[in-house]
Amino acid sequence: MTTPRSEPAQNADERTMLEGWLDYHRQTLAWKCEGLTDAQLRTASVAPSELSLMGLVRHMAEVERGWFRNVLVADDPGPIYFTDEDPDGEFHLTEADTWDEAYATWQAEIEIARRNAAGFALDDLSRGKSRSRDEPFNLRWIYTHMIEEYARHNGHADLVRERLDGATGD
Repeated sequence: MTTPRSEPAQNADERTMLEGWLDYHRQTLAWKCEGLTDAQLRTASVAPSELSLMGLVRHMAEVERGWFRNVLVADDPGPIYFTDEDPDGEFHLTEADTWDEAYATWQAEIEIARRNAAGFALDDLSRGKSRSRDEPFNLRWIYTHMIEEYARHNGHADLVRERLDGATGD
């Protein structure tokens, strides 16, 4: 696997450190998907789970959108893959779903997330609220949550990738 990943400097300031670890985990998910076919990327981990690498990427596109658009700046363009009728739609893949589309959508959401976050200090409160909490979040909390979200799902991605072709790595 050749997707470049770099840990943040050990002596970076807090914001650089948080952004660095978030980017590291974003890069890790891309690295776990590298070199696989669309069919492999759509392959579920093990029945009855629908968890797949492409589904994880689509899920993270939704998560990026949710926290950095809906919550941080109160912009609600609507969901990408899920609906009220299918709340796990990002994991319900068909032959028509491609890596190119999933990756491009995810990267677009990451770029919007970076632009939106650039307008906030770490202690600034979000303009929106989450579906589960009726209170704003500061950017520091959102960054920390996103690092946790990616780290958890990268563990899932590691297991799915190992099942697909035996590749392992941190």
